[in-house]
Amino acid sequence: MKLIIAIVQPSKLEEVKEALTEVEVFRLTVLDCLGFGRQKGQKTAFRGHDVSVNLLRKVQLQIAVNDEFVEPTINAILKGAKTGEKGQIGDGKIFVLPMDDCIRIRTGERGPEAI
Repeated sequence: MKLIIAIVQPSKLEEVKEALTEVEVFRLTVLDCLGFGRQKGQKTAFRGHDVSVNLLRKVQLQIAVNDEFVEPTINAILKGAKTGEKGQIGDGKIFVLPMDDCIRIRTGERGPEAI
């Protein structure tokens, strides 16, 4: 079992959800978050003064999957989140973490069956 955490542009959320549905990944958690990487924020003017906004709005997806769904899930996120053919700085990141256990609260099931 793995926990896949993806940070993507908010404008790409629907495309990522559609791509995940195509590979039969229907369970995910979505969180609004702020961050920056190579983009290093952005500069804007506020009341005539230059202001540096160094945290940009992003969306974080958390998806718990069984091992056979890891690669299809990653490929679906890449397909939905990439801007254009080559992508752009700020398209996001995907992290794949080992997951020791999963427990379904309603039934008490554990492990891969609980996902």
